[in-house]
Amino acid sequence: MESTILIGLAAGAVLALVMLWAVWLWRRRREGKLKSVLKAIGIASQTDVSLPDTNQGQIHLEHLIFTAKGLLVLDVKNVSGVVFGSDAMEEWTTIDNARRFTFRNPQPALLDRVAALKLVARDIPVEGYVVFPVTADFSKGRPMHVIQPDELAERYSKPARADLERIIDAFSPQWERVVAACEPSFKLAASA
Repeated sequence: MESTILIGLAAGAVLALVMLWAVWLWRRRREGKLKSVLKAIGIASQTDVSLPDTNQGQIHLEHLIFTAKGLLVLDVKNVSGVVFGSDAMEEWTTIDNARRFTFRNPQPALLDRVAALKLVARDIPVEGYVVFPVTADFSKGRPMHVIQPDELAERYSKPARADLERIIDAFSPQWERVVAACEPSFKLAASA
């Protein structure tokens, strides 16, 4: 009797470990997809940096990517399930199976980041998006500044080598000015 209980407990523990490993692997692949897209579209990049903002403070940029079409500011939201959100809504809701949670509309903060970058970048196009994984379902409508990795890869794919070299030559001085204005975000946390 006791051995049957022990075998059942051991089997349950093994099953729980396998399930945890599967979830970890799934999340890692999802994050890897975004990393590979960022590498594919980026000429150069900065991660977790800050720039001066319009209020004489600093503003955090999660991802700053130099692409063939200009500069991209990307905020990443790792949520799964159906996402209900619009440009005008203050709170967005995600429903994933039986779980439901809300979060603040990420677009206004993104637009503040884009504005701060435009002040520094000046003569180079600047755009911004909130990146959601493919597991986020916007079947009721997707807000303006939301993008998913596959669309990001398609929209910002690198051109042929000769065109890419011309773009790099044209935009490198602006990129260098932006990089010079960036500070690692950990410096902000250490000084606070």
